[in-house]
Amino acid sequence: MTENNKRDLVAIDVHTHVMNPDGLPAQADAGRAGAAVDALSDVFSLESLPTLVEMVEYYRQRRMMFIAFTIDEITRTGHEAAVTSMQIAEAARHHADVMIPFGSVDPNRGRQAVDLADRLITEGGVKGFKFHCSMQQFHANDRLAYPLYERIQESGLPVLFHTGQSGAGRGVRGGGGIRLKYTNPMDIDDVAVDFPDMPIIMAHPSFPWQDEAIAVALHKPQVYIDLSGWSPKYFPPQLVHHARTLLQDKVLFGTDYPLLTPDYWQTEFDKLGFPDDVREKIMLRNAAGLLGIDVD
Repeated sequence: MTENNKRDLVAIDVHTHVMNPDGLPAQADAGRAGAAVDALSDVFSLESLPTLVEMVEYYRQRRMMFIAFTIDEITRTGHEAAVTSMQIAEAARHHADVMIPFGSVDPNRGRQAVDLADRLITEGGVKGFKFHCSMQQFHANDRLAYPLYERIQESGLPVLFHTGQSGAGRGVRGGGGIRLKYTNPMDIDDVAVDFPDMPIIMAHPSFPWQDEAIAVALHKPQVYIDLSGWSPKYFPPQLVHHARTLLQDKVLFGTDYPLLTPDYWQTEFDKLGFPDDVREKIMLRNAAGLLGIDVD
């Protein structure tokens, strides 16, 4: 697969995390994730974190592209992420045949957030932005984030919001400081109204608000749902039903790699018996259309 020829692509994974800084330039003021994120290893039985080079080779071997991001949660943790969005953007230049860089900016940075987003867009060439409201401690419809959304909408880029419960902090004392109230999809409905030209991806089966997520995706034309973070065997039945039918053009393949792998995810997904044409939309064509990737 080459950078200029995506016709042999079989899938686009719209949700992966770059969590291991090994092999990347050292980042000043970077810290470790802490107990909240460490809990993910227990939830997903994760033994080690792949390096970015290992991620690239894994997806290249499978003829897949992947959206890659980190999470800027400096407000909650007090330090920069172990891997930064600019590092991911720079790496993507060398692996453009498989890697799609998304930026992450904590809206609580205020004006600095807009400046950082602008730099990621103009210098980094990111293709979208990831927000994790429970880790970044803001409601998606909080007006503090609106200047940031305005800059993103001006650029025609999509945003991806974590929705529903989080594996981060699960089982940790006080949930590791993660507050679930920030990830109700109904907050995103407001954002979709106020920024109608900004494509929005709601990440994950949105437990305990799956019906709300489906309602928003059905009602707002620029809102999509990704299927990451859960084994498909645990998908809520109403999500499976709508992915087969009314939302078959707005549902996207995603894993949450390295927490789940595409190999495992596809094995479980294929047991759901989706028609071939709908499966192709979910695995490849819906994301390709959203991201402007020619696969024909």
